[in-house]
Amino acid sequence: MVTAQSFSFKDLLASSNLPLLVVFFSPLCGPSHLMDTVLQEVALRTVDRLQIVKIDSESYPALASQYKVHALPTLLLFKRGDLVARLEDERTENLMPADRLMQLLESHL
Repeated sequence: MVTAQSFSFKDLLASSNLPLLVVFFSPLCGPSHLMDTVLQEVALRTVDRLQIVKIDSESYPALASQYKVHALPTLLLFKRGDLVARLEDERTENLMPADRLMQLLESHL
C-alpha cells in the first residue's frame, strides 16, 4: 500500500498495470485510520492483483473535488486509467469490513 505524496495522478493511472484502488483520506479523520487495518488485509489478499494508493484529500483538494470526494474515506477503483467503481456500502455509518470490500472488488479483479 502506497501513500501518495508528490506525484502526478494522471501518470499514476497510466503506469498501473493492475487495477488501482484509490483511497482518499484525511490524517485527522478517525474512520480513515480505522480503514487502514481493512486495507492492509485486502492488500494481503490481493497481492499481484490490485494496487492500493492512499491520497490525502487535504493535500490534493482539487483532485478530491474532481472525483466528488465528500465523505472520508472514499474508495475509487480504476482500471486501465478509467474509473470503474465507487466502492461504498449501503450502511455508510459502519466501517466496511474487509470481506465486504473484497466482495465489491472481486468482479473487477
